[in-house]
Amino acid sequence: MLNSTSTTVKNLPVKKRLCFLLKLVGFVSSVFIFCEFLIYYVVIFQCRWPEVKGGAPVGEKETSASVLKAMILADTHLLGEIKGHWFDKLRREWQMERSFQTALWLLQPDIVFILGDVFDEGKWSSPQAWADDVRRFRKMFTYPVSTELVVVVGNHDIGFHYEMTTYKVHRFEKVFNLTSGKLITRKGINFVLVNSVAMEGDGCAVCSTSEAKLVALSHKLNCSLQKPNHSNKRCSDEESLPASEPILLQHYPLYRKSDAECTGEDSAPPEEKNIPFKEKYDVLSQEASQKLIWWFHPRLILSGHTHSACEVLHAGKIPEISVPSFSWRNRNNPSFIMGSITPTDFSLQKCFLPYESRVFTIYCAAGALFVILILAHGQLLTPPFYFAQRLISKHKAV
Repeated sequence: MLNSTSTTVKNLPVKKRLCFLLKLVGFVSSVFIFCEFLIYYVVIFQCRWPEVKGGAPVGEKETSASVLKAMILADTHLLGEIKGHWFDKLRREWQMERSFQTALWLLQPDIVFILGDVFDEGKWSSPQAWADDVRRFRKMFTYPVSTELVVVVGNHDIGFHYEMTTYKVHRFEKVFNLTSGKLITRKGINFVLVNSVAMEGDGCAVCSTSEAKLVALSHKLNCSLQKPNHSNKRCSDEESLPASEPILLQHYPLYRKSDAECTGEDSAPPEEKNIPFKEKYDVLSQEASQKLIWWFHPRLILSGHTHSACEVLHAGKIPEISVPSFSWRNRNNPSFIMGSITPTDFSLQKCFLPYESRVFTIYCAAGALFVILILAHGQLLTPPFYFAQRLISKHKAV
C-alpha cells in the first residue's frame, strides 16, 4: 500500500509535465492551423458577388443562370530557379494556393481570368525550368470541371518586346490552350484576349500577326453589333456573334501618365504615384491604346502589370480596372476582382486576401505568449508583488 502511494506521488510531476507539453503542442498547432488554413476561410467568407441589373432582355425575368460570375486576378509571379529562394517560393506559393482554392470553394465562380505574369522567369526559363514552373502552377491553381480558367500572357511570361520570340509565345499558348488575339464568348458576353506585349507597333513578326488577328476580331464584333436589317456586304460572310460590346482582357494597362489619380488602400504607395509611366514598358503607348479603343469600343477593360489598383476612364466613358497582384511577394494586401457580368451590364467587387502583416503579427504574439507560458510553468517569472517586496527589503536594509 505504501509502495503504491509513493509511486503515485513520484509520477505526479511527470504527468503534469506531460499534460503541459500536450497543451503547448495544442496551442502551437492551433495557431499554425489558423494562420495557414482557417484565416483564408474567415477572410474570403466575407466576400459577396455584386448584384447586376441588366441580366436579361426586356420582358424576361433575370435569373442567376443569366449572370456570369467571373473571378479576375493578376501577377501571380511564380518564382523560378534563378531568382527564387526555396523559402520565398514555399511561403508565397502556399499563400496563393490556399487563397485560390478557398475562393473557388466558397465563391464557386463560372470562370477565372488571370491577367498575365503567371510566371516570374518565363522570359528566361530553360525547357526544364519551364516544365517545373508549369507543374507547380497546375498544382496550385487546379480547378473543378464546373469552372473555366483563362490566362492572358504577360511580359514576364514571354519577355518584354525586345526579348519576346515566337518560340516563347507558342510555348505559353500551348500550355494554356489559347492564342493571342482570341475571342471567347460565354453566356452571350464577348471577351477579347489581347497580347499587350505585342502592341509595340514596330511591325515585328509576332506584333504583325497579333494585330492582324485583332483587326479581324474587330470586324466580326462590329458586324455583330449592326442591326439585323442593316445591309452590309462586308458582313454577309462573317460568323454571327452575340450583339454585346466586348470586354478587353490584357496585361499592360492602356496609356496613362501615372498613378497620381488612383485611390484606395491598395493603390500605389504615395511615393510612387507621381512617377511618370514609361510607354511600352509600364503602360501601352498612346497609339496602341487608341487603336484598341477604336477597334473594339469596349465597355470595360481589365489589366494588371502595375501590381497596384487603379480605376480610370478612357474617352470619358470606358472604365479600366487595373487589378493588383495576387501574391504577398508584391503586396501586403493582395486581392482579386469578383465580377457579375451580363451581355448588357456588369458589376465589380473587390475581395481582399489576408494581410501578410496581420498573419505575421499573430505569429509574433503567439510566440511571445508561448515563451511566457514556458517561463511561468518553470517558475522563472518573478511575480510583480514579490519583485516589489524584494526592492523594499533591500531599501530598508540600506
